[in-house]
Amino acid sequence: MADAGELSGGEESQEEEVMTPAELINKLEEAWLNEKFSPELLENKSELVECVMEQITHMEENLQRVRKGDVKASVHRMEIDRIRFVLSSYLRSRLQKIERFFPHVLEKEKSRADGDPSFLSPEEFAFAKEYLANTEVYLRNVALKHMPPNLQNIDMLKAVLEPCLDSFVFLRVKEKQENILVEPETDEQREYVVDLDEGSQHLMRYRTIAPLVASGAVQLI
Repeated sequence: MADAGELSGGEESQEEEVMTPAELINKLEEAWLNEKFSPELLENKSELVECVMEQITHMEENLQRVRKGDVKASVHRMEIDRIRFVLSSYLRSRLQKIERFFPHVLEKEKSRADGDPSFLSPEEFAFAKEYLANTEVYLRNVALKHMPPNLQNIDMLKAVLEPCLDSFVFLRVKEKQENILVEPETDEQREYVVDLDEGSQHLMRYRTIAPLVASGAVQLI
């Protein structure tokens, strides 16, 4: 794969000054895999997305200056297409979760404390609210208005399934973790603690390691 850094150029944002182009793309891939394999919607990475989009623009501008027929142009074009695919897949995964869990996503965003990171970008928040409103209108016009008055109200939080945080996920440990509490699988078992060594891979209940995913200590795979 071509190194994104070979085609970087133009004014760099504050985020790009901290990370090299290659590190930026690695961050995107980590966010993509975490979002893809996590059962719940994770914290939005809008700043990362903006930086990647700027990087793609810079790469395409520099690609225009490459001599036609140069084999490097084809390699660099494939790298741009790969980055675009990862970015599109990441955003698509988030939209699919918003559509599937929209009332719970909005409730989680509404109940977050001041200063806590937002789970939705402004665009995603607007989309979720519009999706909720359209769903309520559709249900009312198609079914609810034909029911008895006492059955014409619907609680979306109860009607729509919540994300299953007890599902199991594969993970790779990026930073050593000690004394991770693991809940029992059956009534006969007891809870216990485990240490997660850096570089090791595990299959664990998502609820147990959700804080580690949020902090970046582990990577879903």
